[in-house]
Amino acid sequence: MSADRRLHLFDLDGTLIRGSAAAVEISRQLGLSAEIDRLEREFLARALTPDEFAVRARELWSDLTPAQVEVAFEEAPWLEGIREVWADIRAQGGYCAVISLSPDFFVERLLSWGAHAAHGSRWPAVPFTAPVDRRGILNAAAKVKIANQLCAEFGVELDDCVAYGDSMSDAEIFAAVPVAVAVNADHHLSGIATHAYSGGDLRHAYELVRTSR
Repeated sequence: MSADRRLHLFDLDGTLIRGSAAAVEISRQLGLSAEIDRLEREFLARALTPDEFAVRARELWSDLTPAQVEVAFEEAPWLEGIREVWADIRAQGGYCAVISLSPDFFVERLLSWGAHAAHGSRWPAVPFTAPVDRRGILNAAAKVKIANQLCAEFGVELDDCVAYGDSMSDAEIFAAVPVAVAVNADHHLSGIATHAYSGGDLRHAYELVRTSR
């Protein structure tokens, strides 16, 4: 195969984690599924901003332990083939990064799976001894800003990027790059994705990009 130095940018919630989100998986470990579901519905209805959601979630997770975070990560319904896709991207000379609104203490665990970079909202360390700093909570526009920073770091341009996402928070990054893959996506990405994939294996979504170069 020829070299492919593109930067692949992956959303987390609903994209790498199929049908769920970091906040949902964390809350499940605390027996707070119903409570986080209400917050998720408010967020999706735009009744909560990302920083407001984080502050409310921090209140729910006051007793969260590092062990519970580890179990939430390991038991999340991840797509198949994530490590394999990232290994192939590396082998082709490209880069892979995760940009998510979810807490950094969860997102950064994906570095051990082969991501070159993993950016999440800045949260205090678990167990919490400090409140959430709203200034560190990411929003949709921040994804584009971080993508530009990563481009500078890796020596590529936004025109060399591929974005993978599933929902409204990915619309701005989809509009900023030439290739975008809607993965198990909702209606917010209809008409703005280059490719669409529905299923449980990231390798199939990635193949849409590899075969259309």
